[in-house]
Amino acid sequence: MTTYHQRVAQQKRALIVQAATQLFLELGYDRSSLARIAEEAGVSKATLFKQFPTKAALFDAIVVDSWAGGDDAAVPSVGDLEAGLTALGRHYATLLGRPGMVDLFRIVIAELPRFPELAKAHFAGGKLPYFETVQRYLVAERDAGTADIADPQMAATQFLGMISNYLFWPCLLVPGWTVTPDRAGGVVDDAVRTMVARYDRHANR
Repeated sequence: MTTYHQRVAQQKRALIVQAATQLFLELGYDRSSLARIAEEAGVSKATLFKQFPTKAALFDAIVVDSWAGGDDAAVPSVGDLEAGLTALGRHYATLLGRPGMVDLFRIVIAELPRFPELAKAHFAGGKLPYFETVQRYLVAERDAGTADIADPQMAATQFLGMISNYLFWPCLLVPGWTVTPDRAGGVVDDAVRTMVARYDRHANR
């Protein structure tokens, strides 16, 4: 494909994903047909089917777009637990603060009783890869001798939980809940200090 056609395809893909997200929220996953999504996106059904032959594929695209960038590229170098966790924590806060993230979770929660496969796809394609990134980093710090972490899985859960419990989950439940960038940075810094105090070998000497 030429650069022009690639750009057009990407623009149409973005319109389709945006329309699907809104319809899934308004009508539910089951009642949102691909034909209706194409209409709302302003593209032909042939264009939509070419990119997304099924609603499951379209939902997977929503997950991928929401969590884009939460991959191994975010893993910091080993040797400084405070710096590494700060980088990971700030990246996580940025991911959770994306406009479409709350919508994605609301779709999954609303459809969980009828379509549990959506929750599985969301977890496997979104949260889990980032969680595993943090866990691998903690294992690397432990193996390097800079951190005393007996259970990296639990430590990763603690760290991400301290951030999401303030920055994200209230957004699903509390109307108008907002967090300023400065406050978000403070939440991450507090979580990092807690982790360093608990696990950093140098800090505990």
